[in-house]
Amino acid sequence: MGGGLNDSKHQWIVSYASKDQWIVSYTIEKLEVCYKKNITGSRGLWRAENALVNTLPQFVLQLFLIILVIRIIAFVLKPLRQPRIVAEILGGVILGSSALGATPLFRSHVFPLRSVVPLDTVANLSVVYYMFLVGLETDISIILRAGKKAYTVALAGILFSLPTGYALFHHLRPKPSIPGGDLFWATALACTNFQELARILADAKLLRSKMGRTALTSSLITDLSCWVLLVLVQAVLEKGRYIALASTIGFTLFLLFAVRPGLKWVIHRISKEDNVHNEFHVCWVLTGVILCGFISDACGAHSISGAFMLGVIMPKGELKDTLIERVEDFVSGFMMPLFYVVVGFRTNFQEIVYGISLGHALLIIGLACAPKILSTCLVSFFFKISPPDALALGLLMSTKGLLSFIVLNSGRTRKSLDAQTFTMMVVAFWLMTVVIGPILAFTYKRTRHGRQYYKRRNIQSAKQDTDFQILACLHSIRNVSGIITLLQASIATQLISPLSIFVVHLVELTGRASSMLIVHDTYDKSSSDKKPTTVTRTRTHSENVLGPFESLESKANGVFVHPLTAMSAYDSMHEDICSLAEDKRVLLIILPFHKQPTIDGGMEDSNPALRGVNQHVLANAPCSVAIFVDRGLSTSSSASKDSTHGNIGQCFAMLFIGGPDDREALAYAWRLSGNPTVRLDVVRFVVGDEQLNPTNQNDQGEDDDKEEILASPKKSDKEKQWDDEYIAEFRQSWSSNPCITYLERVANNGEETLKTIHNLNNEYDLYIIGRREGMVSPLTSGLTEWSDLPELGALGDSLVSSSFSSNVSVLIVQQHGGGGSTSRGGGSGSGGGGGGQETGNAEHEHAAGHLKVQFGHMTWQPPLKGNADKQPFVNPARGNYHEDDSDF
Repeated sequence: MGGGLNDSKHQWIVSYASKDQWIVSYTIEKLEVCYKKNITGSRGLWRAENALVNTLPQFVLQLFLIILVIRIIAFVLKPLRQPRIVAEILGGVILGSSALGATPLFRSHVFPLRSVVPLDTVANLSVVYYMFLVGLETDISIILRAGKKAYTVALAGILFSLPTGYALFHHLRPKPSIPGGDLFWATALACTNFQELARILADAKLLRSKMGRTALTSSLITDLSCWVLLVLVQAVLEKGRYIALASTIGFTLFLLFAVRPGLKWVIHRISKEDNVHNEFHVCWVLTGVILCGFISDACGAHSISGAFMLGVIMPKGELKDTLIERVEDFVSGFMMPLFYVVVGFRTNFQEIVYGISLGHALLIIGLACAPKILSTCLVSFFFKISPPDALALGLLMSTKGLLSFIVLNSGRTRKSLDAQTFTMMVVAFWLMTVVIGPILAFTYKRTRHGRQYYKRRNIQSAKQDTDFQILACLHSIRNVSGIITLLQASIATQLISPLSIFVVHLVELTGRASSMLIVHDTYDKSSSDKKPTTVTRTRTHSENVLGPFESLESKANGVFVHPLTAMSAYDSMHEDICSLAEDKRVLLIILPFHKQPTIDGGMEDSNPALRGVNQHVLANAPCSVAIFVDRGLSTSSSASKDSTHGNIGQCFAMLFIGGPDDREALAYAWRLSGNPTVRLDVVRFVVGDEQLNPTNQNDQGEDDDKEEILASPKKSDKEKQWDDEYIAEFRQSWSSNPCITYLERVANNGEETLKTIHNLNNEYDLYIIGRREGMVSPLTSGLTEWSDLPELGALGDSLVSSSFSSNVSVLIVQQHGGGGSTSRGGGSGSGGGGGGQETGNAEHEHAAGHLKVQFGHMTWQPPLKGNADKQPFVNPARGNYHEDDSDF
């Protein structure tokens, strides 16, 4: 049983196949497509049916393979630091007609022709929602405030690219069969992708460089300009071009002047009444995205233009942040790969050399990569940009991303681009993005100043004309209160020395939202006094983390706080920290411990990736490093429990065993003791008679630590001499301070050391200790065997462990050893900062029978014979802090 229907171009044939199925076939000119009416799913393998002949099971399999292949490729390319779009396009090409899609198995079962229609539909839907998210994260005010350099770089790149794309297309197709291909080539060639550019900059550690900030702002301008060009091209190519263009402009004005005020009113009422944005509100907004896409498509523009504009006009606030939080991960990570697979299906490498030679094709691809680089080099002459910066900026502006492939895909859908012209530009854009990262890594290296100055960057050996500068790192709001309390204690009001605090919020670079934060921070510092409104959830979170530190400047004179934000992946975040420390010339980096205290007194991992960040910083830092284990330092109140302390806010204990790290910890404790609200107890542990007179060691058995100590008596004696000298100078300097107490305790092994610490009379808020990596001593013998956290040292690991029941916070200090090595024995290799090294020693100068000590921001000389007065403190002139924003 069957029937038919005919018209001029289509022929429909409907046939009855079985009780519940119809076979429908239709012919469009010469292409015949057949499909089953029942497409939702099969009735089970038990009926011997092939599930892949049904659309839904087949789509599920396709989605699984797409995500699997792309994730595998991204994992393989991760060591090469390639942006995600490189893996997504490559995955689409592998699954497409150029590779697996050309095999009979994939062509007939996995990706048959009938399955392309639903796949393409979902892919375009994902693009609509993705561009809505891009609109949400776009701030037009940034573009309006951009400087001349950013505008010139962006406009020069567009003006060079448009004629180049137009000419190359007509060179390849002198007489195109369908008009419009030249416009799509020109528009696609002018695009620059902001998100991928930010990822490349983050991997190259150039986000905060002058060149990097110029590239970010220029890419924003280019992005918006190319969106306008795409809308114009789509409208111009419609039959009623003037009506299409007028209706598109009218719809955009309607969104700006009618829909935006209405959204503001509605969101204000919702916030006033409920103060919570739930799923109902999110659902209505997502429905509006589809409606705006439909209207813009009906006007003759691309459907994504309406979704993008709706995102741009969405009022800033909690609803905007909620939309990004709930939709972004699903759309970007789960749905968008479908679009790149569709692009890969339309890419056929066999078509590149159709009618031309391979050399000719490569020449066209090479010329397509040149306009941005040439235009930037031309601009560099006017703005006096150095040649390396000009080359790097030109490469970055050549970065291609989603918008470029949307333009090409639109041209292919309209048949303005054939298989050859489409494939050639896809390959050119992919190659542009692939080579940028490696070229920047190997050819563009920032000039670092003052590396010789960093040979002795630690607290103990700091020169008198150096500010005390601290780099405090934060990952979340949970790190704020404890580090604020520690930094407040570092404000030594009894000393006349300036304190500069660089507070850095470390953000994982995950997408466009976090990338925009760099641009916003730039304009916060260079624009007006009025603080800009929060733009994204990333910015809101960063402001909440950094905001409380602004009050530190009001605590005392000579305190300067500089909030910063650093964004990168966790595996390279330590490079940002070390780079900032070197650029700002800090003496100490304070890192939060990767574990957080629990209610029962234990510790739990807040983010395991942070441990790797701390380990890498310890190994590569250009200055001293301290890991801060916060167990409620801000809420402790030991002063009320000990009346002998008087009106003291915090009570700290410096546990001194010996070695360069312990001397560095004592140097920082010396700084803390200058705060009148801090009581400091310096507890020095000395070896007991049992270890000094090892008469029965052969019977008892010597452990490895004792053997190593006995094997190098000269090194041990020298370290002890330096320890004695430094302790003596500390005691003499602060002998008249009632808030400082010096104690000595005897112990024979690590167990006795922990027991002594536990039995100390005072209830402390903070233990300050040295990491003592590579150091051995009977005082810590037996602790290393049970150490699970070597970055804390043997004693630090024991104090943090749950077996040592204590709520006292711990600060573990490692002295910079010159070259970043974390395995130091004795004092060797400390680069002059180890408290008594034979070479490069800056803190001990033996001359005329007396010892000169330089600490932090003061110079103190022990009294000569007949002179009991200390030398006055020297207040160095503070260097000006300047963040160069001349790019804008």
